[in-house]
Amino acid sequence: MTVKACFVSEMRATDKAASEIGGIPSIVLMENAAVACVDELKKDFPDLNKKRAAIFCGRGNNGGDGFAIARRLSNMGTEVSVYLVCGNEFKGDAKINFDIISRMNINTDVISDTENLSYIIRANDIIIDAIYGTGIHGTLNGISRDVIEEINANSSYTMSVDVPSGINSDSGEICGICVKADKTVTFAAYKVGMLMFPAADFIGKTVVADISIPNYIIEGQNININVTDDEFVRENLPVRAKNTHKGDYGKLLVIAGSEGMTGAAYLSSQSAIEAGSGLVTLALPASLNAAMEAKTTEVMTLPLSGADGHISSYACETVLNCLAGADAVLIGPGMGRSSDAAKVVKAVLNASSVPVIADADAINVIAKDKDMLSGCTCPVIFTPHAGEMSRLTGFDVDYIENNRLMVSKEFAEEYGVTLILKGHHTIVTGQDGEQYISITGNPGLATGGSGDVLAGIVASMAARGVGETKAAAMAVHIHGTAGDIARDRYGEESVTASKVMGCIGDAMRQILQVEKSK
Repeated sequence: MTVKACFVSEMRATDKAASEIGGIPSIVLMENAAVACVDELKKDFPDLNKKRAAIFCGRGNNGGDGFAIARRLSNMGTEVSVYLVCGNEFKGDAKINFDIISRMNINTDVISDTENLSYIIRANDIIIDAIYGTGIHGTLNGISRDVIEEINANSSYTMSVDVPSGINSDSGEICGICVKADKTVTFAAYKVGMLMFPAADFIGKTVVADISIPNYIIEGQNININVTDDEFVRENLPVRAKNTHKGDYGKLLVIAGSEGMTGAAYLSSQSAIEAGSGLVTLALPASLNAAMEAKTTEVMTLPLSGADGHISSYACETVLNCLAGADAVLIGPGMGRSSDAAKVVKAVLNASSVPVIADADAINVIAKDKDMLSGCTCPVIFTPHAGEMSRLTGFDVDYIENNRLMVSKEFAEEYGVTLILKGHHTIVTGQDGEQYISITGNPGLATGGSGDVLAGIVASMAARGVGETKAAAMAVHIHGTAGDIARDRYGEESVTASKVMGCIGDAMRQILQVEKSK
């Protein structure tokens, strides 16, 4: 099952259904949450029984998780202290677990001031943040703010329970201050706010823990936001049969390039080959053909009528004749924004019966005339960054960045397209509102040509006959994984688009779990 990302209301409904429909008492879920956190601590501290841990607890269920963790750590021999940040009055499952540790030899103190707190935090090997869960909003003040400041300033290792205290779990906003975790153990599903910025900078390494909520309960909540992972790609990438030929793996037409922008044409078409396309034809201005013939080996080229180093509108007939043999079309990388380019884009949209991936300059010309989409009956995948999305929607970049999920969903549904809104934690949205968030990738991908590489992978997946939304989500995950491999190999500052392209094969092997030959 695809890993989900849910809003607070959806998580509450899931917990409620687990108890009322699944028959799992809520205190069992709390216990399983504690087990998951302790298991993660064991991974980070093999000698956990020799460590000192301070657990900061609020008065809600997040604090209850903390009390259950304290009991389990104490039973293992870890020296544990519990600090109550919001008083000592509890109810429900939290009270049950507090009453249990009250009968144990566990030091428990109410934090009334922060006079000695920096010393306490520095004296412990592990700080566990169980202050606030997913329900917090507004601005934190008073003692809880002071405690979080001291944790951030003095802790050598911090684990947050479910979410770091201080993030808005729906929007990703920071409630004035937030615990900066080294690891966050979240339960059953990601919380949407964890994947948005600025909150995503505070969660550290994140583990989604199974707390025994049955899959049918989660699926029954109709949660429409998913987080891609390797298993998602493995499940959806068509398997290569033994008795096959190159035509079985996608015939892709790439329409790209202009004088000074041959790199975009090369990167996008070659990346499609690297991602597994069987046949790729690059259609580009005839004046650039000789240079591209010399640069490419596996990619075929198709010289088109040109004007001033750009594709001419006179090339439309040639392009349309090529559509009949294509399984997908990628148009736009390095193409330019001339009136001729706009005519070619419009002709392709009107004539194509296969998926069209509109990238870069194709997006820009469509943004000036969205009526182009009215005569289009083929599936369309858009690949904008925030600036291009601003031109498509009229919203300013800040508004888009602060409302990425909503803006993506509204646009995809209104125009009946698949949308890839690029950025850290790229969002893919289908015309039915289903969304996928990628957590692969790194700042090294912020380099010229990176988007061309992604466009080529998207087109490759689409040409393989995978549904447009899943093809786009798979491609984003593969691209981000290749970027992470490039970062590890060359260093984040030295990641280039060519290096990312060169790591696509390694990414595919890693994702598909193919053993590297010795």
